[in-house]
Amino acid sequence: MRTYVAKGEEADALKEGAQWFVIDATDKALGRLATKAARILIGKDKPTFTPYLDSGDHLVVINADKIKMTGNKVEQKVYYSHSGYPGGLKAVPAKRVRESKPEWLVREAIVGMLPKNKLRASRAKKLRVYRDAAGLARHAGQKPQHVAL
Repeated sequence: MRTYVAKGEEADALKEGAQWFVIDATDKALGRLATKAARILIGKDKPTFTPYLDSGDHLVVINADKIKMTGNKVEQKVYYSHSGYPGGLKAVPAKRVRESKPEWLVREAIVGMLPKNKLRASRAKKLRVYRDAAGLARHAGQKPQHVAL
């Protein structure tokens, strides 16, 4: 059995043929949604998947404020950031992040599941996350297809 590898003009056609998808995050587990979203952004489900090309699709995630975190993650999970200065460590619990910036929470989970390579930034640009369903109106011209999880 031969393995398909896109070359030259085929590779350019893969980039231009990107589709648009929508995922509704209402009552979906954060990790499960993030893995499905990452597969769409990478293009792993396509028969023309090529590891070294950005052949993934665009993705819009709506209702990020209604995402579900299983177990005790809401109380126990902590997001850390450091300013680079001594004593500059900031720790923010997931509960506070979920109330103030649910879009960041979902985006961070999805982008964290993308491969850490040169294509990561271009794949992350294809992701749009909105707090509620009103954000979908911005992308009506692209005619996004709904994805069932």
